[in-house]
Parts: sequence; C-alpha cells; structure tokens
Amino acid sequence: MVQAVSFTLNGKPVKLNVDDERKLLWVLRYDLALTGTKFGCGEALCGACTVIVNKEAVRSCAIPVKDVAGKRVLTIEGLSRDAQLHPLQHAFLERHAFQCGFCTPGMIMSAYALLLAKPHPTRDEIVRHMDDNLCRCGSHTRIVAAIEATAAAKGDAR
Repeated sequence: MVQAVSFTLNGKPVKLNVDDERKLLWVLRYDLALTGTKFGCGEALCGACTVIVNKEAVRSCAIPVKDVAGKRVLTIEGLSRDAQLHPLQHAFLERHAFQCGFCTPGMIMSAYALLLAKPHPTRDEIVRHMDDNLCRCGSHTRIVAAIEATAAAKGDAR
C-alpha cells in the first residue's frame, strides 16, 4: 500500500510516498538515485546490497522500506564526508581490496558496521564477520587487510 515513509538517509531527512512493502534496495536505487548499493542475489545471501540501519548492517534487498521508518539509514554514498573518503574507503583503495568493484560497497558497509560495534577486531573476528559477503573476484585477503589497517589506524568508524 502506498504510504508516506520518513527516515534519515545519509544524515538528511527523507519523506517518500511509496509502496511500503517495496524493498529498501529498490527505493534507494530507483526512487532516490543512490546506485552504490548493488543488487546481487535478491535473497539476502551475498551482501552486495548491505546498508547500515541504526548502526547495524542490513541487507536492503530483504527489508521493506516501511521497516526503516523513523530510523537512520547510511549508504556507501553517505560514508564519505566533505568530499573526503572515509578511512575505510581509503584503506580499500590503498590495498586494492577490489577488482571488479561490484561487491565493494556492501563489503565496506559490512566492515563499517563491524568497526562501529568493535573498533579493534581480531583477524578472526573480521573474517567471521565478513564471511557472508561474497566476492567473486577473490579479493578477500586484501579486504581483510584493509579492515585491519583501518582498525589499527584509528578504529574510527564514526
């Protein structure tokens, strides 16, 4: 049913008249033109669509937009500030933690959620946390290295 849904997106208030059962992924990509969040599997299994809702990583392909009403949503587009990459984004670049880049936004957002919850995770904690985010290019070791470097530098996930 079409209803008004309000939430905070990347620090700014948003109010949409939308089918409240529509998945957040499609609202972000098509209604709000934020295409950094990717469609991968549509089954909440691959992690390409990961965004942060109230500081928790969620799979936007599986959550109806009505479930974010009144909440804070952060996408990859909102992670950088004042045209400066977030330290995690910078670490991914420095360590070449991607090849095709398709999974990268979801990887970064999942890693961001981990660093919010645990600023200095161990390597094993990073691997376990990131295990459900799939990368077909095989960049996993560089992804883990980027997360470790960010945690070591500051653990500043904001």
